Amino acid sequence: MRRREFIAALGAAALAPLAARAQQPTMPVIGFLSFRSVNAAAEIVVPFLDGLKQAGFVEGRNVAIEYRWAEDHNERLPALAADLVRSQVAVMLAAGNAAAVAAKAATASTPIVFFGSGDPVAMGLVARFDRPGGNVTGFTSLASELVPKQLSILHELLPKAALVGFLVNPAIPDNPSVTKAIAEAANKLALRLLVLNVESDADIDGAFAQIVQARADAILVGNDAFFNARAEKLAALANRHALPAVYGFREYALAGGLASYGSSLAAECRDSGTYVGRILKGEKPGDLPAQQATIFELVINLKTAKALGLDVPPTLLIRADEVIE
Repeated sequence: MRRREFIAALGAAALAPLAARAQQPTMPVIGFLSFRSVNAAAEIVVPFLDGLKQAGFVEGRNVAIEYRWAEDHNERLPALAADLVRSQVAVMLAAGNAAAVAAKAATASTPIVFFGSGDPVAMGLVARFDRPGGNVTGFTSLASELVPKQLSILHELLPKAALVGFLVNPAIPDNPSVTKAIAEAANKLALRLLVLNVESDADIDGAFAQIVQARADAILVGNDAFFNARAEKLAALANRHALPAVYGFREYALAGGLASYGSSLAAECRDSGTYVGRILKGEKPGDLPAQQATIFELVINLKTAKALGLDVPPTLLIRADEVIE
């Protein structure tokens, strides 16, 4: 399906009344809650539907999906989550940290599957990874452990760098732990950090202006749904200002970013779809282990490196899972 057709289909689905879409009384309904806008939905919905299909469920055939998009406004998530609960969905998929927290706050009974980058125990989503208990389970890339590794890769690319700008969304629930983790990592590498809070498009432009004014040597972009939905914009801005940057998902490198290191967003979405399917078949979320990503991808865009005048160390190229030339 083409991207434009996919977006149009999602838009139509969002407008369709619940009763009209679930024509069969026995057809279960999934609530899909996301911080994103419908225009940035394809990269998370398509793999989710793939995972759902692997579990034996196809949208429109034996399951219906009610989509709720916060349109880049975290403050809308609690009301959207409450609306899905009132609609009596069979299970809720929460895409991103903020969506997961909003869903958890909205119900203690409706099953919830999340994917994101936060620590689900620290955020109060699950009691523990192996036996979540309660009504929530899901998948995480655990940003507090991932971001320091990304900084280390940036240091390998630019061993003489002294000041690194770090874009972080203050609205994400695990922001304090992530900021603390990267500060400790920067201290070990003798790097200075310029931490910039970004939670709107206007903030992005302002942050880059501050980074350029401070003469930062490079930037690191935090792992968050807000940033991920703007991969192309962030990569383009970094390149325009000749700033080497490392990101959390391969989508950034594919969009022209210098390098990315992180888990597979598509895999997390696909696995979430499989979990939702298992719950629809009768399993309880509290019995399904919350899982931390174990496979990570290092992607390097050599074309961008050359444009920035960087020589990528051979040791880094050897470790790369994908090199874009």
